[in-house]
Amino acid sequence: MAWYREALKGDWSTSNEVKAQFTSASILRDGRVVFNIAGNKYRVVVWINYAYRVVYIRFIGTHKQYDEIDAQII
Repeated sequence: MAWYREALKGDWSTSNEVKAQFTSASILRDGRVVFNIAGNKYRVVVWINYAYRVVYIRFIGTHKQYDEIDAQII
């Protein structure tokens, strides 16, 4: 919930703005971003439509579950 509340405050038009707010975020290609949450216990993979400032959650899971997916295509 803490990540969600922080993400609601975001009005990101570029990946640099995401990185400024969440320094541990990993920026992938094509608007994909990986967030470490709960002390890196969980990962959230999102796709951000920067033009419309919309965040689509594509995956939420443990670090182990994240290792089993391809964050770029999920």
